[in-house]
Amino acid sequence: MVESLLQSSPGWMNFLIFFGLAASLLMSVLGFVTYGILAERKVMGFMQGRIGPNQVGGKWGLLQTVADVLKLLLKEDTIPKLADRPLFIIAPVIAFAPAFMVLAVIPFTEHVQFADIGVGLLYYIAISGLSTVGVVTGSWASNNKYALLGGMRAAAQMISYEIPLVMSVLGVILLTGSLNLNEIVAAQEKVWFIFVQPIAFLVFLIASVAELNRTPFDLPEAESELVAGFHVEYSGFRWAFFMLSEYVYFFAMAALTTVLFLGGWHPVAFLDFIPGAIWFALKFSFIVFLLIWFRITFPRLRADQLMEFGWKVLLPIALANIFITAVVKELFF
Repeated sequence: MVESLLQSSPGWMNFLIFFGLAASLLMSVLGFVTYGILAERKVMGFMQGRIGPNQVGGKWGLLQTVADVLKLLLKEDTIPKLADRPLFIIAPVIAFAPAFMVLAVIPFTEHVQFADIGVGLLYYIAISGLSTVGVVTGSWASNNKYALLGGMRAAAQMISYEIPLVMSVLGVILLTGSLNLNEIVAAQEKVWFIFVQPIAFLVFLIASVAELNRTPFDLPEAESELVAGFHVEYSGFRWAFFMLSEYVYFFAMAALTTVLFLGGWHPVAFLDFIPGAIWFALKFSFIVFLLIWFRITFPRLRADQLMEFGWKVLLPIALANIFITAVVKELFF
């Protein structure tokens, strides 16, 4: 644990240790984002019967995303003349920072976690909701009606789907009696919650796709309707911050799903000789593949279909799951 390491070290070493570990996490996540984008594009190409990126960086296009990042760094940073300049500048940071903050409470193994707090799940949900503020701030500060429309739609979508997302994890909380993510993982030592709470898993997975603004729920960024939506006036690396936050949340949401429903680092009983870190990576990769498959397979929904599905389908199902879980727990446990 990072906390125990800091407590056992001299005071002057704490800053260096924490800075080094934070930098390691940052580099790991950015590495995932860099090659996660490439992997997603290659998998999409395979599923759609096309090649995908293969020209930049050798035979497999390994430097394609690196080249894209360099291109964004070198592009001109433009700010509209009538934009609210301070808000326009800080909005991408507000959208991006929470994506890294939520990683602090996710236990990747029993020994790798930045902060083991009693309300880790509540912390994740609360901090992740702050990204909506960055989206709305950027759209308002752009002084562009298309950006504002995109920002309002993004806020409506993210708030609407955060409700079934939270409701779906209440069944897990009822079964474990805790908001601590380590205790939730410990409760799955014998059976993973994906088998105990399959309905909650499906609701959580669908709602998480909507929270990430990914196809088929990517209406805030629907180029065909809103000229790229809330970030239409952004260019260069400020625009990249919005995209980076999406993929860092992609990493965080896949990790959280692994912790809540796939038992974290717990192995299958007869394969317990394999280290927990490898088990976490395998389960994490499975969730990543599911999210990519969602994007490739399903067509984009209309705005009215999107909101109706969230309020009239996902929310009632999540509430029914809570009721059934409470009844079963009261009768049998």
